[in-house]
Amino acid sequence: MLDIAEELHRWVEQGRDFAVATVVAVGGSAPRQPGAALAVDADGTAIGSVSGGCVEGAVYDLCQQALTDGETVLERFGYSDEDAFAVGLTCGGVIDILVTPVRAEDPARPTIAAALSAAASGAATALARIVSGPAELLGRALAVRPDDSYSRDSYSRDSYSHDSYSHDYDGGFGAHPELDRTVAAEAAAHLDAGRTGTVEIGEQGSRCGAPLTVLVESSVPPPRMIVFGAIDFASALVRIGKFLGYRVTVCDARPVFATRTRFPDADEIVVEWPHKYLERTDVDARTVLCVLTHDAKFDVPLLRLALRLPVAYVGAMGSRRTHLDRNERLREVGVTELELARLRSPIGLDLGARTPEETALSIASEIVANRRGGSGISLTGAHTPIHHDATSLPARRIGSVA
Repeated sequence: MLDIAEELHRWVEQGRDFAVATVVAVGGSAPRQPGAALAVDADGTAIGSVSGGCVEGAVYDLCQQALTDGETVLERFGYSDEDAFAVGLTCGGVIDILVTPVRAEDPARPTIAAALSAAASGAATALARIVSGPAELLGRALAVRPDDSYSRDSYSRDSYSHDSYSHDYDGGFGAHPELDRTVAAEAAAHLDAGRTGTVEIGEQGSRCGAPLTVLVESSVPPPRMIVFGAIDFASALVRIGKFLGYRVTVCDARPVFATRTRFPDADEIVVEWPHKYLERTDVDARTVLCVLTHDAKFDVPLLRLALRLPVAYVGAMGSRRTHLDRNERLREVGVTELELARLRSPIGLDLGARTPEETALSIASEIVANRRGGSGISLTGAHTPIHHDATSLPARRIGSVA
């Protein structure tokens, strides 16, 4: 649902009733991942997608039915060998889809509205909803923000304080406050990792009671791509970085090159020595660092710091001779072999790239492969999976004994 938060937030602001279908789990070569959503309002307007077209018509009908009867349903779609024309996924995958009405009278609407508002504004938020379990719990929701505060549905008035969680609220998931605390903790963990997926929790918040499946959707600000070196290759990399959804910064110590005219697509342009900027800026486990400066006086102090930061990717441009020379310089300033092993250099995958645009595609391909666990080899004739996301794995059990 949060992947179409901007549009849905506008619908909420306009007072529209709607139903939203959200991918909960996938198997095989399903085209969309958990969290992908399609929404339909009372006038029949549709936004989003759950399958890239395979089952959109059937899901559209389910949304209209949910708007009529107010019932939350979980539906599975897969490929039918018996009837090739049956509604299903032609790719051979399987998807589970949760269809939830969000009407003016639905108690979950305020909680969902708060999560949509936060996600639409770019703030980090997680939304947890019951997918399977007792009928009276289906459709309920809980929203979590980075400070561990969370909002709930308006079923009944209650309050409690527990460790870092303290909140006056209207209702919750049910009669057991421990369930709210457990779901909030799981949602906060998903939010920290920026991931969407399902967890299984006992009805009373542990192993007690019937098992519940909870979908946790996370919406986090765009990851950062920092490009060091204001060269022609950087301009192409900025464009493809924006296309991939990164917030892109260009940093170079030379003001004559680091200009808005040369990098109109960059979110930020910084004129500063690269390692000085990296020392003071915020990075996280999703940040990618692309070092295109190709100059030892910039590269060495920058990479010495970069290889010790908990970022997703560090790549450096240069020939193989430049790479070997740079590694020796890095060893001389105390960089360890383990730290050097993190460096992707020469940067990018072997695509035979020559132009700045082709080189940017090579770099971006390596970043995607690193992020998703891909091998970088051709899919033709390979026996590797097409999709590598951990979100396609079954829900995990909370409190289970190893």
